[in-house]
Amino acid sequence: MGQFLMSDITLHKRLLDHLRTAVIMLDEALCVRYLNPAAEMLLATSASRALDQPLPDYFFDDEEARLAIQQCIDEEHPFTQREARLSVAPGHEIVVDYSVSPINDPGQPLCLLMEMQSLDRLLRIGREEALIHAHQATRALVRGVAHEIKNPLGGIRGAAQLLERALPSPDLTEYTRVIIDEADRLRSVADRMLGPRKPPEFRAVNVHECLEHVRQLLLAEYPKGIAIWRDYDISLPDVIADRDQLIQVLLNLIRNASQALLESQTPEPRITMRTRVLRQFTIGAQRHRLVLRMDIIDNGPGITEEVQETMFYPMVSGRANGTGLGLSIAQSIISQHQGLIECESQPGQTVFSILLPMEQLDETNTA
Repeated sequence: MGQFLMSDITLHKRLLDHLRTAVIMLDEALCVRYLNPAAEMLLATSASRALDQPLPDYFFDDEEARLAIQQCIDEEHPFTQREARLSVAPGHEIVVDYSVSPINDPGQPLCLLMEMQSLDRLLRIGREEALIHAHQATRALVRGVAHEIKNPLGGIRGAAQLLERALPSPDLTEYTRVIIDEADRLRSVADRMLGPRKPPEFRAVNVHECLEHVRQLLLAEYPKGIAIWRDYDISLPDVIADRDQLIQVLLNLIRNASQALLESQTPEPRITMRTRVLRQFTIGAQRHRLVLRMDIIDNGPGITEEVQETMFYPMVSGRANGTGLGLSIAQSIISQHQGLIECESQPGQTVFSILLPMEQLDETNTA
């Protein structure tokens, strides 16, 4: 038993150091007296930098939070802040719930115990699950509509052809030709709404070879207009995917970025293709040991929040001449690979991310 004896302070510190909850101890002047490793990781700082320093200003962006902390000191009453957004570093914002509790031991100065729980992962999982469910529902609806469109189109086209043969004057065939051409166009739209006709042919694929293939196609289309940067993790192994379908998705995303850059006349337009591996990453509700992330990044004007919420729905487009099918089909293809396409956008940077599990796919769930 003797080997386990230690002072209360040492025991408490060891317990706090092993907590996954971020914990900060503050004095009455709101200076940091202790933070555990979980808090260091969450706030992207170190104990040596944070100790004896005032609580960072990003906790006080909300005046209500500042008043609540002061009231906690004055009245020794705990409070909780929900979904606080903290800009812990340039371009890095986290969402947390945090609570502050006063500790006033007799004969000891007042101190505050701050506990923080990161919500980023929970919010992302919820957002991804909602996106997956919405995509599945809309795909089922669109497939039904597309089939209902295609069924009468064959009859309309056949009747127009018979009518064309029976017309007494060749001049009148101009009208039947319009019917036939429009029927063909609608059939083509319906086929695109149905998505890929054949299931993916899974095999080992080098994603960098796919990206380079798409890069060469884009350089041929826009030889002088757009700079294309590469930021590859060359240590990535092959992934199990359908090469042709993966190229189709990448080409769609990169062409969309190119068109947005040129239409907005962005000075020094640039697209960056980036690959990374994510460990113990969740796609929807499924946790994967390794996940491939491919980012298509452009420095264009960005996408509005309203468009971002519906951009993966069929027949929804942010461009005047867009069909609204490209992103929906791309999401459907990646869904068959048990992956997901996400988008984050702000003026000056739009990132489309393709997330693909790197383990062997369960082909029973790819239909």
